[in-house]
Amino acid sequence: MELFDVLVLGGGPGGYLCAERAAQSGLKAAVFEKKALGGTCLNEGCIPTKTLLNSSKMYRHAKESEAFGVTSEGVKYDHAKVIERKDKVVKTLVSGVGATMKANKVTVISANGVIKGRGDNGFIIEADGQSYEGKRLVIASGSETVVPPVPGLKEGLESGFVVTNREVLDEKTLPKDLVVIGGGVIGLEMAYYFASVGTNVTVIEMMPKIAGATDAEICKVLTDAFEKRGMVFKLSCKVLEVKKDSVIYEENGEKKEIKCDKVLLSAGRKPSTANIGIETLGLDMDRAAIKTDRHLCTNVSGVYAIGDCNGKLMLAHTAYREAEVAVNHMTGKTDEMRYDVIPSVIYTDPEVASVGLSKEAAEERGMTVKEVKLPMSYAGRYLAETEGGKGFIKLIVDTDKKRLVGCHMVGSYASEIIMTATMMIDTELTPSRLQKLVFPHPTVVEIIREAIFHI
Repeated sequence: MELFDVLVLGGGPGGYLCAERAAQSGLKAAVFEKKALGGTCLNEGCIPTKTLLNSSKMYRHAKESEAFGVTSEGVKYDHAKVIERKDKVVKTLVSGVGATMKANKVTVISANGVIKGRGDNGFIIEADGQSYEGKRLVIASGSETVVPPVPGLKEGLESGFVVTNREVLDEKTLPKDLVVIGGGVIGLEMAYYFASVGTNVTVIEMMPKIAGATDAEICKVLTDAFEKRGMVFKLSCKVLEVKKDSVIYEENGEKKEIKCDKVLLSAGRKPSTANIGIETLGLDMDRAAIKTDRHLCTNVSGVYAIGDCNGKLMLAHTAYREAEVAVNHMTGKTDEMRYDVIPSVIYTDPEVASVGLSKEAAEERGMTVKEVKLPMSYAGRYLAETEGGKGFIKLIVDTDKKRLVGCHMVGSYASEIIMTATMMIDTELTPSRLQKLVFPHPTVVEIIREAIFHI
């Protein structure tokens, strides 16, 4: 039986980067992945959806450019070609991850790995009838779609009438009418894509607003923008049943039915920890999530859990950082996770991005805070490039400690701008020091500089 320093179960963002960083630190590493390297993010999530959303943005800009003095005719959208390009992008990046593993001498086992407990020298994973032993074990098994106990939903998934984020990204034809169950980030991005290219989209959401914990004012801007695109929202509504060609839901106590030719199930995700052998280790669990500390250690010495399987923040960039913290802990370097400075983004148009605390969350922690809100039009480039945009930024400042603790924004380039605010929060620079930073002009990120001078 071959002995490794680190066995990594799962080849998603956290898993493959963990194996890479471990190898770069001089550890002999192996990663197990039953599907394709890159996990959900690269193959069925982050990258594929952004590829589609970019194509839809180009299409909309071509059709809606008259306000900018540009007139276009005969603009067409070929969804099949968009899917073809998406596949090419994914293939290129997956190949790149594989090349990185090879360059760093990481052993990749392309098979389903199952934990078999402890061996004489560490932990054992079995895959394709072979056993592998490692002094340390990193569980990076990812997450899976939540399937609520709604009558007809399971049958719809089996027939193909209902799809998840995995299958919808391979649809070669555009549905005429699409119902999206769930108004969270994943559901909104896909709903917005299909609505932008001609599909009639209805989103059914149990909560009174879309986008989960996103700032309520930002959600209002999003909702208005989406409705202008023709999207229909059924908020505070409960799905009761899925039939062969329709969805039954409850609205204000009344049962209603909506016909459609495709349903996208996007009711959330849960840690994927079943059937991988974790019961052989005696790990502390929080339902399906593996409990970890700030070093990503579990209650079992030598076992770590990173990425979606620990249920903390199901974001690819969280998994990347967790991978690095785990490897640093293995190699004796001082490091720990800070979940309070991880940015989140919704890649629709307009984009939404946030990091840190909201005003309400900060006050709940006993902080004395000031909220500064400015329209994005304070940035000249935003006004030059956006027609009728309703974007804005909010900065949350701890007035006692004189530091930025939160940033929330909606508008173009928000996904790129948010990193500036993230660094400001992480480094705990005071407003007086932040005011001395020089921003390039004209840029949309100057909105942060403008907001700082309003503190």
